[in-house]
Amino acid sequence: MIVLGIETSCDETAAAVYDSAHGLRSHCLYSQVATHAPFGGVVPELASRDHIRKLLPLIDAALASAGVTPSDLGGVAYTAGPGLVGALLVGATVGVGLALGWGVPAVPVHHMEAHLLAALLEAEQPAFPFVALLVSGGHSMLVEVAGLGRYRILGETLDDAAGEAFDKGAKLLGLPYPGGPELARMAERGRVGQFRFPRPMLKAPGLDFSFSGLKTALALRVRDLQASGALSEGQRADLAADYQQAIVDTLVGKSLRALEATGHRRLVVAGGVGANRVLREQLRRDLSRSGATVYYPRIEFCTDNGAMIAYTGCQRLLRAPAAYSSVRVEARPRWPLDELTEP
Repeated sequence: MIVLGIETSCDETAAAVYDSAHGLRSHCLYSQVATHAPFGGVVPELASRDHIRKLLPLIDAALASAGVTPSDLGGVAYTAGPGLVGALLVGATVGVGLALGWGVPAVPVHHMEAHLLAALLEAEQPAFPFVALLVSGGHSMLVEVAGLGRYRILGETLDDAAGEAFDKGAKLLGLPYPGGPELARMAERGRVGQFRFPRPMLKAPGLDFSFSGLKTALALRVRDLQASGALSEGQRADLAADYQQAIVDTLVGKSLRALEATGHRRLVVAGGVGANRVLREQLRRDLSRSGATVYYPRIEFCTDNGAMIAYTGCQRLLRAPAAYSSVRVEARPRWPLDELTEP
């Protein structure tokens, strides 16, 4: 089964080809960071227009790089949600249109399920069952994964997600867009322990997250420091280091608690925040003490990409081809992960 995957949920345009017999055969990505940087965040209308311009050339490039033609494909998978509705509609209409023209099924894919399964693209794959820490964009959740489509949400964010906390923290520190990676880079020059920030809900029972209070704590500390003048580079670096450490401590603490609660020994970390170096180092250290193992997709597949869409679409199509016989365009800006079922 060879599947073309299309990703347009936000500000990354991506296409990839996955082969069930030979693995990933190609993946192409165009980032819109330069387009949205002057605005300090993603502008949905601009994102949609850029997807329209870039998607078909990327699909051509992905097919050519994989050495396949449309006649070789068994299906077209596209991100159906969650995401920006205009951006989703671009990928959905192109995906369904191509599938109709080529006479193959169109497979709507849940963006977060694809992130959750991205680690299965690697040579060292986690076996089911496992716990997944999904930290992508506006999502932070812990999920028990028993198999494809068999998910139980253990905890999720009650307000801001970890990625949003990084981005909003970066904006408070005057860092450029995209804020999360910039804050992590600045934190490398800072000293942990100069400022004390809360670890939200870490001592509270349960596995839910909340990062809005942490963001407020940073805003208040910045305001207090700025009362005596502009922040120095050293102060900004120290603030970034302690702020990042508070987020990491919270994510690691909740992940360890989820493993203990479920009895599983495997943790999968997926999503853009999963590329954070401090988070990876602390998880490796703390999980090794408990005898658990942590798995990641490669760095380029932590952020949005077409490979995870092609892989997820292929797995679902292999297990339930009849489920994708109808023709309809699906775009769901809000789509709870626990609504998915086993194929």
